[in-house]
Amino acid sequence: MSRRSPQDKKRLSYARDRRDDYGENNKSSRTAIRLNKRFPHRANRHRARQTLHAATGTPDLERADLAENTLGSRRSKVWRKVPDRALGDHVEAILMRRIRTDSNDTTSVPRLASVRAHRSNPSDWTYPGSPLSTGET
Repeated sequence: MSRRSPQDKKRLSYARDRRDDYGENNKSSRTAIRLNKRFPHRANRHRARQTLHAATGTPDLERADLAENTLGSRRSKVWRKVPDRALGDHVEAILMRRIRTDSNDTTSVPRLASVRAHRSNPSDWTYPGSPLSTGET
């Protein structure tokens, strides 16, 4: 594997590094992930327990069928993680917002052009078989 030039390292950094744009800091995101995984599972267990509790008592085929259909018909609650925003997208958005809001800002336009130039060719940034690769080798 050949050594990377600083320009290649910058391109890779803009493509692969991530920034949290959800509005939380990264520490609270870590705890929120655990909570967000926990709540849907708890709700699913609660719903199943309530449905099965309604079918307890004397054996009744009708109530058992109703409980089984109720459990199978409703979709389970699910929560999935969403990846953070790519660093290049994050930096571009910040610079675009500065350009829109501040008319006296003279440094953001050249910076934006520089960031866009550094992000010019994303097909060169990936390795074959990596999650970021396009499948072409």
